[in-house]
Order: sequence, then structure tokens, then C-alpha cells
Amino acid sequence: MIPLHYLFGKPDCTADLRTVNSDFIVKEMLPFSPTGEGEHHMIHIRKDGLNTTQVAEILAKFAKVHQKEVTYAGQKDRNAVTEQWFGVRIPGKETPNWQSLTDDQLTILSSQRHSKKLRIGALLGNRFELTLRNVSDKAILEQRIKQIAAAGVPNYFGEQRFGHKGKNLIFGQQMLAGKKVKDRKKRSMYLSAVRSNVFNTAVSYRLQKNGVDPINGDCVMLAGSKSFFVADNWDETTVKRLTDDDIQLSAPLWGRGELPTQGLAAVLEQASLADLTTDLSGLEEAGLEQERRSLLLKPQALKYRFEENDVLVIEFILPAGSYATSVLRELVEYQDVQEVQRQQMVAMQQQAQAEQFNNTVTSDTTNNTDKG
Repeated sequence: MIPLHYLFGKPDCTADLRTVNSDFIVKEMLPFSPTGEGEHHMIHIRKDGLNTTQVAEILAKFAKVHQKEVTYAGQKDRNAVTEQWFGVRIPGKETPNWQSLTDDQLTILSSQRHSKKLRIGALLGNRFELTLRNVSDKAILEQRIKQIAAAGVPNYFGEQRFGHKGKNLIFGQQMLAGKKVKDRKKRSMYLSAVRSNVFNTAVSYRLQKNGVDPINGDCVMLAGSKSFFVADNWDETTVKRLTDDDIQLSAPLWGRGELPTQGLAAVLEQASLADLTTDLSGLEEAGLEQERRSLLLKPQALKYRFEENDVLVIEFILPAGSYATSVLRELVEYQDVQEVQRQQMVAMQQQAQAEQFNNTVTSDTTNNTDKG
């Protein structure tokens, strides 16, 4: 993956993220309310220190159903406190006592029946409450918050989309080069990583070369919609619609079909992806279609407060499919404390294994010498 361009330059302020799980709070927002009837049980859960797959396994075992009958709208991190919806299909009238599942890591907030299956992506958005500790410069950080509130941030796919050390992207590119992957979920995950990298590359190049200024031939999206049209010429009316956030600049989610941008905008997008021709053709052959995603991401309902001991608490809402880490990346140079601790633990384990191996080799060599 290439280094991604910053909209306001690399942040000068540093801080710690996720010193404890409660420093990263996420609450899902559904676009509907459970109907109260049907064979699908909608379970609203608060989890702490568990990932989404682990919770799905717990629910399936408790309800005595196959894990494929447990669905969710989005994946959530283990090192966080998250409020998340799950759907469990249980044919018949039996209603498990979901509340009995509550423990130190899992809290059942509510449970209702629903008439339809909960599907991936069926979210209005997510509400975030993030705590940053050991903030190095409050004045600089506050200035950056105001810039982001006014203009937004690059709508990059977050690092978690690409897996640890970008392995999902690497495996995806290997798959497109001919490596067989039988697991459907893995194939989908790898394709998403490749496509997301194409998008990030196009956005970064656009911002580096042209900033957020509109270009003739831009493909613009209607706010809150996947619909788009081409702005052949930016007249006063169209520019005002962009300023008022009625329309948004966009970048490609690659697939089959013609690139919808035209003129100078098309030239710029094609230039941005000149080094990814193998990935582009692979995505087309996989059957994906050309789509668009907004170039910028503007956090909604943003508010913040500074607390004692150089602590910042910041809250905002993002639409589904957006990443809080993309906001944080533009806001502050942060250290994920729990990730650092995980890496240190892995390094210690690897060192212990290496020492054990060396001791075994030394012992074997000594024994062989004695026998000689």
C-alpha cells in the first residue's frame, strides 16, 4: 500500500488511543425498528473485549442453531466497547431467555422479533465516542478539529479493511494473479481489500495533485445516495451545491464498465491508477461493476471536550461503511496502545521460541559429540 496523502498535512500533535477498551466506544444506528413479529430475533448487545465472530458463536450455541443463522450488519473490533445488533433466525415460537447471556463481557440491551433477516451493511451509521490520552498539544489539536468539522477528511478505507500488515490485500492480489481460494468469505474479503486499495490510491492522488477543487468532468454524487451525474462544467449553481454539501466529489470503486468521469477528471483518475492495471482487470474479471464512493468524509454531530491529564474526548457520527480511524489519522498522530502491547507480546513469544530452538540445537550437537 502506498503512503496516503493528508488533506491538512501530517498532524503535529501526538496522543494515545485505546489505552483501555472504553476509550473506543461505537454504537450502531439502524435505519429501521424491529417489527415485533417474525422468526428472526433482533438482539441488541453491548460487548467488551469480544469480536463480532465470537459473539455470533455464543448466540448460535445458546440458541442451538447453526452459526449461518446468526447475522449482523457490520464487524466491530475486539479492543473496544461496542453496541451492536445481531439477528438470529429461530423457526417456530420458541423465544430463548437472551438476558441470561449477560456477563462481564456481554450485555443484552434488548431483544425483539423481526420479520426480515439482518444483512451486512444494513446500518444508517455508527456513533463514536473516542478518548485520546497524553495529548501533546491541545491548541494544535483543537485547531485541527475545527478544520475537520468544516471540510471533512479523505474518505479512505481504514487499515482494518486490509488485515494485519496488509495481508488481505496481498492475498487478494495473489488470488487475482491465479492463486486458488476456495472459501467464499475469504474471496470476498480479499476482493474488497484490492478494490479498497484502488479507491484509496485514486483519492490520495487526486488530493495530492488537485486538492478538493472541482474539475470539469467530475462524477459527483447526490448526498446520502449512490446516484451520481457528471459535472461537465462547474457553473455557479453547481459550485454552490457542492459548498452546501448537496452533492459530493467522488472516486471509483472499480469494476466492469466505463469510467463515468470525463475530460480532465477522467485523465486524472486514469493517471492515478496507472500502476494498478493488473488489479483493475482482475476486479473486472471477478464480476464487480463500476461504482462510486464520496471523496471526502465529514463527521456529523461532532463535539469534543478536554479533560484533566491531557485527555480529549471526541464524539461524532459517521455513515455506514466509513472509518473512524480515517478521521483520527487526519486529526492526530496516534499510538494504538493495545496494538503496541500485542506486537510486544508477539515479539516476546517469537524470541522465546527462537531461544528454545537454539537450546535444542545446542543440546543435540552436544549429545552427538559425546557419542562420537
